[in-house]
Amino acid sequence: MFALIDGNNFYVSCERVFRPDLNGLPVVVLSNNDGCAIARSNEAKALGIAMGAPWFQIKHMSESHGLVALSANFALYGDLSDRVASLTAGFGPRQEIYSIDESFIDLAGVTRDQVAYGHRMRARILDWVGIPCGIGIGSTKTLAKLANHVAKTAERKPGSYPIQFAQVCDFSAMSPVEFTDVMERTNVDEVWGVGRQISNQLNDGGVRTVAQLMALDPATVRRGWSVVLERTVRELQGVSCVALEDVPADKKEIANTRSFGHVITEKYQLVEAVTDFATRAGEKVRKQSGLAGLVHVFIRTSPFRKDDAQYSGCITVPLRRPTCDTRHLVAAAVMGLERIYRPGYNYAKGGVMLLELQPDTRIQNELDLGDDVPDKGKLMAALDSLNQRYGKGTVIMGSSGNRGSDREWSMKQERRTPAYTTEWEDMPIARA
Repeated sequence: MFALIDGNNFYVSCERVFRPDLNGLPVVVLSNNDGCAIARSNEAKALGIAMGAPWFQIKHMSESHGLVALSANFALYGDLSDRVASLTAGFGPRQEIYSIDESFIDLAGVTRDQVAYGHRMRARILDWVGIPCGIGIGSTKTLAKLANHVAKTAERKPGSYPIQFAQVCDFSAMSPVEFTDVMERTNVDEVWGVGRQISNQLNDGGVRTVAQLMALDPATVRRGWSVVLERTVRELQGVSCVALEDVPADKKEIANTRSFGHVITEKYQLVEAVTDFATRAGEKVRKQSGLAGLVHVFIRTSPFRKDDAQYSGCITVPLRRPTCDTRHLVAAAVMGLERIYRPGYNYAKGGVMLLELQPDTRIQNELDLGDDVPDKGKLMAALDSLNQRYGKGTVIMGSSGNRGSDREWSMKQERRTPAYTTEWEDMPIARA
């Protein structure tokens, strides 16, 4: 048996932990540069605000409906995510952290009432961290994910599912009649792994509900669609095909991209931005004990600024030796930028991607081409340690310019709340 624990409207819930005055109000969290809604409270959803809705289109609701918009505070969300994960790890013998707000738990050996156990898990997370969760339990990961959808929908939309399945839903505790009723109420596009294109194809073939999808022959599904959808059907039928991943798989590529807070035109500004992007990407590749063989750089104007001349440039720079050394990654990224930069354009976005990743345990015997020491591991370890201890950007590359948010390419975060749990000066003080 598996349980999927998922934080409700996670980013909004994180904000409400330290801002209880936001409870009951329509709240959205905005993406980088305060562009669009990436999280919505139930009250905001009730207003018809869609995921990804541009801020300029819903801004008027702040006056007409009391909508509160906040800039994304990823330091806060990441810290509270770690706290929730540390709690959920104790609920079963194995855990898979699936995303910032979701964890799968192996319930092997849990012989007690699993619904009651799920409610105790939920209550502990709410009491100890302040995050409300939905919990789904099933005999496969796909069923657990679907049960989580039922649990959260039954709570948010009374009448959509029987109320007894709200907050915690255990498919194995349902009677056959109840289970069939839930599957017939659920659209096929709610199934984990069934995207929009496959959902449309299934609908065209008369398969609109989960119950209809479960009734298909897996071999026929494989011939008509793919082995991936066949695996999904088998999981819905109770055959476990997707195991827990105790250790997340290493990424095949690492990217750090961003829309600029303001359009920029000068090359030195792009050099600062690309240096910062390459530095962040280097930190990520070292975290998974990897090396990069290629550095891809791109810059582009905004297609939404119709009066601006349009340009998009990119280049992939091969590295002489695979490396995770920030100095070499930045040098390659800036070299690539020199080749693709064109004056006279209003640049709106840029990024750096590290490609051809490999583990740092792989040894390449090469001729000495007069290079400096390829990777100063102790130097990079010290760099990461200082930035982790004293805050991101404590030690930076010189070409990234002045530290702080006063750089023109930095993100707009006009509505960001304090870093309550990760910055000493922002930590709230309880007074008697």
